[in-house]
Amino acid sequence: MSAMEATQGHSKPCCNVPPVVSSGYQAKGSYEEIGGFKTYVTGPKDATRAILVIYDIFGYFDQTVQGADILAHSDDHQKYKVFIPDWFKGKPCPIEIYPPDTDEKKKQLGDFFGTYPPPKVAGQVPDYVKALKDSDSSISSFAILGYCWGGKVATLCAKADSNPFSAVASIHPAMVDPADADGLTVPTILLASGDEPAEDVKKFEDRLKVAKHVEIFKDQIHGWMAARADLNDDKVKKEYERGYKTVVEFLGQNFK
Repeated sequence: MSAMEATQGHSKPCCNVPPVVSSGYQAKGSYEEIGGFKTYVTGPKDATRAILVIYDIFGYFDQTVQGADILAHSDDHQKYKVFIPDWFKGKPCPIEIYPPDTDEKKKQLGDFFGTYPPPKVAGQVPDYVKALKDSDSSISSFAILGYCWGGKVATLCAKADSNPFSAVASIHPAMVDPADADGLTVPTILLASGDEPAEDVKKFEDRLKVAKHVEIFKDQIHGWMAARADLNDDKVKKEYERGYKTVVEFLGQNFK
């Protein structure tokens, strides 16, 4: 296997990922208005724990929505409600500009990040969580999971003084900064692709002082568990499934 070994908190999978659909995915959840944001909502109505998902810059792609359904319906022992708010108000970054291999694409990507810098969105999260609590008083605890750009948002939220989350997952995160690990006080999982700087990922892992699972999927691209997942590729599909099993298992053991 091309991945790094888990550092701790990892054993045989205790979850069953639903069959992954390569194309034409039919979402299990629905869209609601919460806290002023259109929100994809999925998971058992009697679940008392919630996962807030911060999508990547491409928004509501089938692969990302399917991932939310997997998080909500995989754990045999723990139920989760999963929420994906639309921070971009229906105007995500066009996936056609990725990878940014021309000056025009680089400009478009830079402009998008300039409009939605991670600290700006991270600053909106506490009010959104309050709105979630107001809309569903049965939720007793929250975890946060972010993909790519959303991975940075999730990490910033979890290290903030106002952190409302009991666990954090960062999936093929953009802008990996080892210094961010110093502020994390809750269980943390980071799954990196082969495109993230392995040295920075290792430094991040070494600086974590909490329950952790850090792993590099060396043969996968940035975005393989979200919008850029080519699920028609059997190898990608297998690693997409394994990635979600790893996340669900970690949360099952560490998200209380």
